[in-house]
Amino acid sequence: MARGEKLWVVRPADGATVGEIVGKLKDPEAIAEGRVFIGKKRATKPTDPVKPGDAVRVGAPGARDEAPIAILFEGSGLVAVDKPAGLPTVPDHAGSAHALVGRVARMLGRPDGDLRVTSRLDRDVSGVVVLALDEDAEARLKDARAAGSYHRRYVALAAPGLSEQGTWDAPIGRARDPRLRQANGEDAKPSQTRWRRVAETPFLALLAVDPQTGRTHQIRVHASAAGHALFGDRDYGGLLRLVGSSGSIVAPARIALHAARVTVPDAAGQAITVRAPIPPALRAIWEAAGGRDAAWEDAVS
Repeated sequence: MARGEKLWVVRPADGATVGEIVGKLKDPEAIAEGRVFIGKKRATKPTDPVKPGDAVRVGAPGARDEAPIAILFEGSGLVAVDKPAGLPTVPDHAGSAHALVGRVARMLGRPDGDLRVTSRLDRDVSGVVVLALDEDAEARLKDARAAGSYHRRYVALAAPGLSEQGTWDAPIGRARDPRLRQANGEDAKPSQTRWRRVAETPFLALLAVDPQTGRTHQIRVHASAAGHALFGDRDYGGLLRLVGSSGSIVAPARIALHAARVTVPDAAGQAITVRAPIPPALRAIWEAAGGRDAAWEDAVS
């Protein structure tokens, strides 16, 4: 079990609802915060039924950092925000209150669970996330993905030695660790990532990356499989610290991947382009590696 998690295996005399079980665990806010699971299914209300033998798991509360999240665009049934690294896009085992969708909903005065996720970023990745405010906008962006008019530009810092540009197209499937994915893994699906090397130092390469498909961990898996894992990506073999050109040591607590620009259609079919500024932590890594700051704009544009 994860640290702080509680587990209760239901016995015949324990009760017939998840609310009764959570009451025994003395965590009254857990269901409302989305931290309770009956087996693999998240409990949504205290009256959800349980039966003897069910495993009821209660995740530890997530840290609730209510610092404002930058809203980059709002209109046409959409809201685009700048997700910080370290924050999950959607609820995890620690619940929903600390996740991006829950925090943005509260900022907009909407109930938790009211916003519709049209793209996700991994916890330790930053940048533009577009959320739909209604069914029509959600359907429009789903259609845009299918039509190839939902465009994403990422910037990344990877191990050096790449050629000028190319395409990674290894199919991506499940890995032995259920949290991860791998090239040519189990039930692999077609995947394609286009990349361009914008600049390079002896330590790192700055890449402009355009994923053509949307597999879980796609850019991270493709870069790793190509022998150029992203800086800070411990799950996929990335370098975790850098002794820079000045002798300084950089060891960030994030992955050097940022969704810098997203283009989607509005309700009239016109393109909306939203940009998220390059985080200071990534600029500091690139500077320590001897990179030119002006290269970031080349990578985004």
